[in-house]
Amino acid sequence: MSEIPTLPAAVLNALQQIVGDDKVRLDDESRSTFGKDWTKVYAPSPSAIVFPKTIEQVQAIVRLANEHHIALVPSGGRTGLSAGAVAANGEVVVAFDYMSQISDFDPVDRTVVCQAGVITEQLQIYAEEQGLYYPVDFASSGSSQIGGNISTNAGGIKVIKYGMTRDWVAGLKVVTGNGDIVDLNRGLMKNNAGYDLRQLFIGAEGTLGFVVEATMRLSRQPGNLTALVLGVPEFSAIMEVLNTFQAEMDLTAFEFFSEKALQKVVAHQDLQRPFETEAEFYALLEFENNNEETEALAMTLFERCMEEGWVLDGTMSQSIEQLNNLWRLREDISETISQWTPYKNDISTVISKIPDFLTEVEAVVNKEYPDFEIIWFGHIGDGNVHLNILKPDHVAKDVFFEQCHVVSTWVFEIVEKYRGSVSAEHGVGMTKKAFLPYSRSETEIALMKQVKQVFDPNGVMNPGKIFD
Repeated sequence: MSEIPTLPAAVLNALQQIVGDDKVRLDDESRSTFGKDWTKVYAPSPSAIVFPKTIEQVQAIVRLANEHHIALVPSGGRTGLSAGAVAANGEVVVAFDYMSQISDFDPVDRTVVCQAGVITEQLQIYAEEQGLYYPVDFASSGSSQIGGNISTNAGGIKVIKYGMTRDWVAGLKVVTGNGDIVDLNRGLMKNNAGYDLRQLFIGAEGTLGFVVEATMRLSRQPGNLTALVLGVPEFSAIMEVLNTFQAEMDLTAFEFFSEKALQKVVAHQDLQRPFETEAEFYALLEFENNNEETEALAMTLFERCMEEGWVLDGTMSQSIEQLNNLWRLREDISETISQWTPYKNDISTVISKIPDFLTEVEAVVNKEYPDFEIIWFGHIGDGNVHLNILKPDHVAKDVFFEQCHVVSTWVFEIVEKYRGSVSAEHGVGMTKKAFLPYSRSETEIALMKQVKQVFDPNGVMNPGKIFD
């Protein structure tokens, strides 16, 4: 860790008065832990970590920051992959771990109120206890927080059926950059009384204000979820499989991963291959298997894909344990490859263009850096693919990231060609802000900066993220 950046004594004393002496931390371990997210590009260097317990304390912290021109960075589960929650320049980190209460469940409206620090899995379990379902799900659900999910509009593995986080936010309470508390939408299903400011804060990465409380919608529980893992010979075949199944049945998920990804997961996670046949890519389909007719239809479609040559082999889960193990083949990829210091790109385009898009990206990386190993996986059902480049052992981390930065330029030129997004679900943060023009026009970026000025006139809210 670097030396502790200087925080004026008056500010430190004021923070301690707001949250209590024990809720302000200056030690190296806390600064390292709460000053970073899952990215490894920037070294954390916050001046202090504060832990508010109430909305009013958050408001007081923001007003203090405005008074003394102190930059604030929000910290949730710190599972982000774009350095959106990294405090690298002496900022004060506002950590929401102590704001973790769930309240005001309404079984008629199917809504529940969550403080910003509620863990995603905590909400999922709570919903299940009420006989309902919170469908936004991803590998980091055991540590990510609702406030962070909202601030990055998290997606995950169920988007094809349930959509993104923004589709489940019925209302928001936020503390804006100038310290106002605003209550947005109030849980209403229909509300056309002017602008829906709630949507501005969803995906804003804490640059307009801090999400402190959210009214979240819940859904009915799905019945007898069943997974199919299918081996396919080439990527274009995955799209044929998707079209075949979507034409005749509703899917709750449609994921893909490469043979290289599977090999690493099997080798490091004590899992078995889904079947002996080796394929270039694998598709994981999930659906509600509520009756014999649904299962028979799934098998018919599987056989049709086999006859067409789009599928080489496949397996279907027959129990909850098998369902979970098949999902682990996909969900454990990120954890498995983390030991190789992967450079991650989270990109998207319209579903129909994904095969050509992926082929062009892989060709340019392989041509320029043939010793780089590429691991592909993603949410192919919604046009989102994850490009992971693994660091060779003989290449220093700094050199590797510099080389990947060059790769990203080429990749994002392809993204721009296909009218896609440089960040499908992980946000922009610091790692992608230089590439924002590949997805947003000059006019759009100018408007974003004007919005930022309205809600955060003194620039204290997560500065340096999304744009400078």
